[in-house]
Formats: sequence, C-alpha cells, structure tokens
Amino acid sequence: MPRREAGGSGVEPPRAVDPPAAASGRNAVGAGRLCLVPTPIGNLEDITLRALRVLGEADLVVAEDTRRTGRLLAHHGIRARQISFHEHNEQRQLPRLLAELAAGRRVALVSDAGTPGISDPGFRALRAALEAGHAVEVLPGPTALVPALLGSGLPCDRFRFEGYLPRREGQRRGALAALAEEERSTVFYETPQRLARSLAVLAELLPDRPVAVAREMTKLHEEFWRGTAAELAAALAGRAIKGEMVLVVGGAGARPLPRRLP
Repeated sequence: MPRREAGGSGVEPPRAVDPPAAASGRNAVGAGRLCLVPTPIGNLEDITLRALRVLGEADLVVAEDTRRTGRLLAHHGIRARQISFHEHNEQRQLPRLLAELAAGRRVALVSDAGTPGISDPGFRALRAALEAGHAVEVLPGPTALVPALLGSGLPCDRFRFEGYLPRREGQRRGALAALAEEERSTVFYETPQRLARSLAVLAELLPDRPVAVAREMTKLHEEFWRGTAAELAAALAGRAIKGEMVLVVGGAGARPLPRRLP
C-alpha cells in the first residue's frame, strides 16, 4: 500500500523516471530492460496509461501472437517492431530476446490476453532475463483470476491459483480429489471443451462443494454460474460451451452460494 503523507491522499503521482535497476535484480551486464505488460482480457478499455507508454517506448514488443497484439497496438495508434514468442518457438526465440536485451534495448513482453507469465511461456523469458542479469519490470494490470474469484462470491482472503487443470483424466481427477481437505478457495483456468467433464468429476468427488464458473470475463456476454458441483455439472452436461472459462471451487466448509445456473 502506498505510504500516506500527512494531509495527502495516499496515492503516488506518476513517476517520470524508471525504477532503480537494483530493485529488479539488474547488474552490470547491459542497459536493456524487459518489461512485462498486461493487456486486456476482453474489453479494450482495460489497459493502463503506463502500459500504453511502455509499449509506445519499447524498441521491441515480444508477443504470443503478433497479429492479435498488432490489432491492439493499432487500436491505440502504436507502431512497434514485433517478434513472436510462444510454446512452439520459445527455444529458438529466447536467444534472440536475450541478445536484444544485451544490446541495451527496451523489450516489452505481452501475452494474448492478461498478464504475461501466468500460465503462458512468458515466465521462461522472465526467468532467462533475470538469470542473464538483465533488469526486469512487471506492470500491474488485467488478469482473469482475480475478478473471477471476487465475482464468484467465494471467500477470497486466502486462495490458491492452480492454472489449467491437467488434460489427462487421471491427473485431472487427482488434482480435484486433492481439494477434499483444502480450506481455501481454488481457482483454475479451464477450456470450454473440458469444463463439463471437469465439473462431472468434481461432482462425483465433492458433489456439495460450492462452485462458480466465470465465463467471458470483461466481455459483452460475461456471466457467472453458481451452485454446487453437482448442480453445475448437471446443468452443463451435454451442452456446447463457448468462451473463456475460469473455475472457482470453494474450500471445505465454505457456505453455499446463491444459485445461478446456466
């Protein structure tokens, strides 16, 4: 929390300079800086002024999908050199990214949507930059997990984030079975193709556990479904489901949620 000065608002004014290099682990290797820039998860208005400034000042934008990021940059009138960085080319592109940093360039890293490094290859770029001694700066901004957790109505003072559920049936079942004694709310990302099956497994293991599904966060058709695992599994069985999904499972002992089924 920002320090509150006497008689002040407690909110720091915009900084005109970059943060000290020592704060992000920088040493004397080079003057380059890797900046992780969150981008909207649906609503294009959900981008900060600071993010737009950093993207506009970057010598290079490293994007999961250059076409998608190109549309975002064009929407805000930003022209930038881009390269792609994703799970299929990261081994080939990582040396190029590090070379750009070693040459003293400002590199902005973005994902398709949300905060890079969370459930995407951006983490490996971040770790490699730190290990090479380069400065790293992480901007706050959009992510699906926090608004999904808050909107679920489940306790959020303590929670776990587990990323995507495993694709393999046995591993997925094991991950969900591990929630039996978990007292914290747990947040998962899940694909629309696997959501109904995951809920069916959860209903088999923990039928009365309160569960919420956030669909299409920040978009025009955003909605929340709430109920027990058994209720949501029954409501979604056999249905074609579309959109980006976040699954929030209440902890052991969590109070029931107001029911709102699909």
